Amino acid sequence: MPTLLLPSALSRLNHADFIAALAGIYEHSDWVAERAWDARPFASRESLLIALNHAMLDAPPIQQQQLICAHPELAGTAANAGQLSPASTQEQEKAGLSTLDQAALSCMQRLNARYREKFGFPFIVAVQGRTSEQIANELEQRLQQTPAEEFSAALQQIALIAGFRLAARVADEG
Repeated sequence: MPTLLLPSALSRLNHADFIAALAGIYEHSDWVAERAWDARPFASRESLLIALNHAMLDAPPIQQQQLICAHPELAGTAANAGQLSPASTQEQEKAGLSTLDQAALSCMQRLNARYREKFGFPFIVAVQGRTSEQIANELEQRLQQTPAEEFSAALQQIALIAGFRLAARVADEG
């Protein structure tokens, strides 16, 4: 098991090292860590996560949209081509999305296409602890939401994903 970073140690890092240490917590969006830099020092992992999520939620909508669009589709083309980030690959594998049979894969791809057509961005859900069936059901349910509701739901799910990723990398000393 890798050694976890401590929030107090992260707080002492210079700007570039801080951003590098948190790379990938928010999918291809290191600007979130950059925006949270000024909230140092962090007494706990939770205070760090709160600062990161505030940075994400306080960003202009166009930047939030880019963050949402930086996420890959679940069981999508990038996953099938092996082009996911290491974190996304691991998350999708644990949820069983990399071993779907052809019928389930086709269903997921149809749902993804409907979702993207309706909302203009990929379906995002924190897959940790969920089965592929639960994920597909959630996707179907969220297709019923309005674009504003779904934009908000995507950001909420990104915050959950960030919390899981941060817990895997940063210890809690608070």
